[in-house]
Amino acid sequence: MKFIVKLFPEITIKSKPVRRRFIQRLQSNLQIILRRIDEKAHVSGQWDKVVVEIAQDQPEQLQRIVEALQQTPGIAYFLQVKEHPLGDFDDVFQKVKEVYADKLTGKRFVVRVKRAGKHEFTSNDLERYVGGGLLRHTEALKVDLHQPEVTVNFEVRDQSLFVVQQRYPGLGGFPLGSQDEVLSLISGGFDSTVSSYLTIKRGCRTHYCFFNLGGAAHETGVKQVSHYLWQKFGSSHRVKFVTVPFEEVVSEILAKVHHSQMGVVLKRMMLRAASQVAQRLKIEALVTGESVAQVSSQTLPNLSIIDKVTDTLVLRPLIVSDKQDIIDTARDIGTYDFAKSMPEYCGVISDRPTTHAKMERIEEEEAAFDMAVLEQAVESSRVMRIDQIEHEAQSQIEVETQQQVSSNEVIIDVRHPDEEERSPLQVEGIEVIKIPFYSLATEFGGLNAEKEYLLYCDRGVMSQLHALYLKEQGHENVKVYRPE
Repeated sequence: MKFIVKLFPEITIKSKPVRRRFIQRLQSNLQIILRRIDEKAHVSGQWDKVVVEIAQDQPEQLQRIVEALQQTPGIAYFLQVKEHPLGDFDDVFQKVKEVYADKLTGKRFVVRVKRAGKHEFTSNDLERYVGGGLLRHTEALKVDLHQPEVTVNFEVRDQSLFVVQQRYPGLGGFPLGSQDEVLSLISGGFDSTVSSYLTIKRGCRTHYCFFNLGGAAHETGVKQVSHYLWQKFGSSHRVKFVTVPFEEVVSEILAKVHHSQMGVVLKRMMLRAASQVAQRLKIEALVTGESVAQVSSQTLPNLSIIDKVTDTLVLRPLIVSDKQDIIDTARDIGTYDFAKSMPEYCGVISDRPTTHAKMERIEEEEAAFDMAVLEQAVESSRVMRIDQIEHEAQSQIEVETQQQVSSNEVIIDVRHPDEEERSPLQVEGIEVIKIPFYSLATEFGGLNAEKEYLLYCDRGVMSQLHALYLKEQGHENVKVYRPE
């Protein structure tokens, strides 16, 4: 079984040395990926295509190979072909009829032949003969040269006949590794997963940097979606997953920065940290999922202020994308289900965030920030190979959720004080104490260990994240409160 892989058109307009390099890269990537499916798979690069030969054609194996080719950057489309020795015209017709007879029933069709080598006939001669035979000996409706419903494709190269059995769309883009490496700031939501996919598709070896703002549950989810993206679209190259513990950075912002400036300051702290991580990994560009004016921190003035914190190049593949288009792409690439259930940390979102930050004000707010906290976060970052994620031993701790509270249980309201003041939680006959989420880790150990505690927040996300964290720290007396 053979597949003829056609190059993404932008590759074909490159200079000869660059085009040759891209083809060699695509050949190498396919060889690595396909030999995991068929150890005898052979990939050869040619000037206008890449040829894939597989030893077996079992349906399950064939489907896996087709999926791998469809998910490999650098391919415009590919053809599944069957090779035969070149016979006379009638033999060619019989071989083509065997493949296309059922596909032509009731359809308008046209025959297209590509020919290379010296022959005593022309391509038009062979097209007319095969087309006439198919019209007479199948249930095709008619020949239509201008608007056919089915195109019958085959190639003649020297003394070989290649009948196209199926045409598949490719991913497009450039072969992975043909461009430089980037570090994607990934949160696991729609935007960051799609932006990561786009840099992979463009040929950039994409590493992942996750800022852990609130617990192991979110980190686990982001690791899973990052591993999915790598395995599906980029597994020809090893990449890294970096976790930066940012809980203390958030606490410092909440304690020292005015609420209207928190979003911009947080993004600046993330870029500072990511730039240091990228420098250590010798990566020259960062990637974010930001889009103009999607949220308050992503207005043009705010993005300008955020970018001034680093000299590292920041790429924003989605900068002018509509949210629905981003969601549709997430659905197409398979990250939608991950993203829609991903915890969304909103602990530093203000009621009245600035949309037009001023550098003087931001510098004034940051002057009170203890930069040693940020440095410690970077120093404490953990780097692992992404292919080790599926082997990483992680305890899956379940946290019980209750809708009702008994008299011997205590509710802890973990919301931000501003949020709690706007909508105080009162449950008749039940003790409710207030410990903001950013203080919970340090204060929980001082509570009465004989009591059961139920964490509460409006969405149930923060409470779930911190309940998981406390469970991991050995506290068994913690649950989640989700009223009806």
